[in-house]
Order: sequence, then structure tokens, then C-alpha cells
Amino acid sequence: MKHEITKGSIADLMQNENVSLAESFMTCECVVLFDVSGSMDTIDNGYKETRFERGKKELKSIQAEMPGKYAIIQFADRVDFMPGGVPMMWMSGGGTDLTAALKYAKIADEIPDMRFVVISDGEPNNNTTALKVASGYKNRIDTIFIGEEHNMWSAHARDFMRQLAQMSGGDSVTTAAENIGKTVTMLLSERAMA
Repeated sequence: MKHEITKGSIADLMQNENVSLAESFMTCECVVLFDVSGSMDTIDNGYKETRFERGKKELKSIQAEMPGKYAIIQFADRVDFMPGGVPMMWMSGGGTDLTAALKYAKIADEIPDMRFVVISDGEPNNNTTALKVASGYKNRIDTIFIGEEHNMWSAHARDFMRQLAQMSGGDSVTTAAENIGKTVTMLLSERAMA
């Protein structure tokens, strides 16, 4: 299956500037871990598109605005680095292996001041192991919860996302999927000023 390449992604830089993957990653400032599990295929009240579709549009937008600054990792039952910058729902979607995603992204934690943002509806396979991996990060992990805000399960999911951010001294934000771009930009701006 051919992967889409969005403007401003790492793969776009590779093509347009004729550089290697490693060279294009040198401009990266933020690793975004984006949930593509089955629950992200939900259409929330008041919307016509799924959480995934709305979030995908936002990720494309921030990469176009800040070329080469974001590395996108998608996760569900498995974890994939998406150099083209566009997450895909082709994965089985049955689970949310956030633990594996955090382990996968950990290599970038060796880069001083690298930023990490987890975007999810907060329903991982194993809360305990995800929190344990997050507690070992040197850099902060910020979290963005997207999903229904006014039901009992969402309260539990938001609490988990808050705990995940706290493990590394990060911030946790609840937002609608169409505000992901603004929220990521805000989180990165606040951290730059800190």
C-alpha cells in the first residue's frame, strides 16, 4: 500500500531537498504519537467526521506550516513511523498499544529538548505499563485527549491522559480534534518559553 506524503513532512523534505531520512530528521523538534485504534473511528456528537479524520487534517496542517519539525508515529495493535506525515486507519484497530508506541519513540528521547505529544482518546490496552514507560522519559510528554467530554468513560480516559503527562512533567489538554493543530502549537510555544 502506497503511503500519502503531506507537504512539510519528513518524507516531503527527503524528496524536495534530496536528503536522507536521517538528515531530514535533524530538523525535527516534536514526535507526535497518534492513536489510530478502532475507537478513533468514532463520530462524536455534533460532528460529521471521525476523530481520526479530523485529527489527520490537523496533523497535515501543522506540518505544512512548520516543515520538517514533526515526526508522526501511529499506533493501534502495532506501531509505525509515518515519514509521509499522514496516519492511516488501515491497521486492524482492535487495540491501543500505547506502551509499544512509547517504547518505539523512546530512541528520540536521547535528543535533548525533543518534544513528545500523545494524541489519543485515552483507552490504552494497559494503563500501568504505559505509565511505567512514560516515567522513564528524560523529556516531557504532553498529552491531548480527544473524544466525548461528557460521559463516565471519558472522565476515566481524561484522567489517564493527565497521569501520563504528569509522569514526565508534561501538560495535558482536552480538545476537539479540529483544534489539535492549535493545541500542539500552544504546547510547544509554552515549553519554548519555559
